[in-house]
Amino acid sequence: MARASQALVVLGALSALPGAALAQMEAKLIAQRQIAQAPTTGATAPAFNPGNPSPEASAANAALSDIVRRALSTNPDVAARINALKGAGDAVDAVRGGLFPRLDLEAVVGRNTDRLTTRTPTNQSLTHNGLALSVTQMLWDGGAIRGEMGRLGHERLARWFDFVDVTEQTALEAVRAYHDVMRFRRLVALAEDSYVQHKALSQQMRTRVAAGVGRGVDLEQAAARLALAESNLTTESANLHDVTARFLRVVGELPAAMLHTPSSFDTALPSTPQEAINTATRQSAAISASIETMRAARESISSRRAAYQPHLEARIRSGAGRNFDAVPEQKSDTSAQLALNWNLYNGGTDQARVRQATRLMEQAADQRDKTCRDVRQQAAIAYNDTRKLTDQLHALERNTVAIMKARDAYRQQFEIGQRSLLDLLNAENEVYTARRALVGARSDLAVAQARALASMQQLNKMLGIAKPGDQDLAPAAWSPGDDGPGRCPTVIADVQGLATRAELDARAADLVQKAPPLPLAPASPTSPSR
Repeated sequence: MARASQALVVLGALSALPGAALAQMEAKLIAQRQIAQAPTTGATAPAFNPGNPSPEASAANAALSDIVRRALSTNPDVAARINALKGAGDAVDAVRGGLFPRLDLEAVVGRNTDRLTTRTPTNQSLTHNGLALSVTQMLWDGGAIRGEMGRLGHERLARWFDFVDVTEQTALEAVRAYHDVMRFRRLVALAEDSYVQHKALSQQMRTRVAAGVGRGVDLEQAAARLALAESNLTTESANLHDVTARFLRVVGELPAAMLHTPSSFDTALPSTPQEAINTATRQSAAISASIETMRAARESISSRRAAYQPHLEARIRSGAGRNFDAVPEQKSDTSAQLALNWNLYNGGTDQARVRQATRLMEQAADQRDKTCRDVRQQAAIAYNDTRKLTDQLHALERNTVAIMKARDAYRQQFEIGQRSLLDLLNAENEVYTARRALVGARSDLAVAQARALASMQQLNKMLGIAKPGDQDLAPAAWSPGDDGPGRCPTVIADVQGLATRAELDARAADLVQKAPPLPLAPASPTSPSR
């Protein structure tokens, strides 16, 4: 009962608070349920610091940057992309080796036996051994090696941009996991308070019924709403477990016991959706990776066409031994030669491979344009969500404050018999629903801002985080040139036909004017004059 009374006092006080103060009070409710302070972290890079945040917000900014940094340094997906990038560089080095001479050492020992009927004796054997050194240098291969080096070079750049993209997406997942844990911790706190409210009301009704001043049906209604509040608490606790498990998967460790709200990313966002979408298209690592994949496919065509050309090699070989090269009495041999090999016909295989490479290049171009459309869509939706949720948040704050005031008024009227228990229970549920929607909107807004920054490849930069891995692997300069997307609409998605807020207000005013007049209240009876 002490806990219930405390919750009634606290929640009653919340009704008089504006939206910002309401958020602070909810944070205090959550802080009462924390077990310990977050562990102190080591020195970190400068985190995002928009405006002049409070000390608590500054600490939350540093904590969020540190969480993202740990996610990038421990996440297996990021490590896999780094290894793929390094492996692509090794593939270029492997092919480049074909441009250099090949040096082989050959050691042979053996015995040859033959039979000739025209020779006496007819059976003879020859024991031989030898040691030889040969050098082979490719002089012309139709550009096959250089074409393959070009293809693999573009593949390496594609792997680099894949790596950049996955670091941005991992940072986004870490930010999302951080805010989701905060969201469901707050929702659990709200569900706990709702349970306490309904538990206290149920006990109050039980006392009234026992005293003979309450109805049994009211007690049943209170018990039903208490069971619903208990179910909501169980659901929110399960949701908190799920997002905590996701946090553990993304970051590699459990979230701290105390999480604070970091500063908003709003000041880092562009002022218009067109600017946001253009920035996303220009800086998207996914689009850059698709362009390099297309360029690699184009180089593959050159490699396939090299099969039409002759293959010319220079060969030098020198060796010595007993009966060297199985030639009787030969002690040494040195040779130098030019070897030309030109395939004239192989059943049309080379032409088919060129056609295949051409189709793959066209497929890569299609994939590039699809990636561009996906990036523009993601940027447009994320940016629109930031604006929509900002407006929605103001409305939800007003709704929450208003419904909490109404709930408190209903409680007072219920105590003096002017409101039914059902009215009070409905008001309690509306308060819980409104506060739950407010918490969700705040979290969704923070995540939408992070999504918008990630679509523009600016989330890590905003957090003050350098990409993990060897920065020497980054390209010195890169440009899409003439290979940019060709089928990527540049218009902004604009929903037509929606009424403005002023038009809706005018329609509401018109309905008020057309409504029949309200009946006048009956005059109160006056006492007869004496």
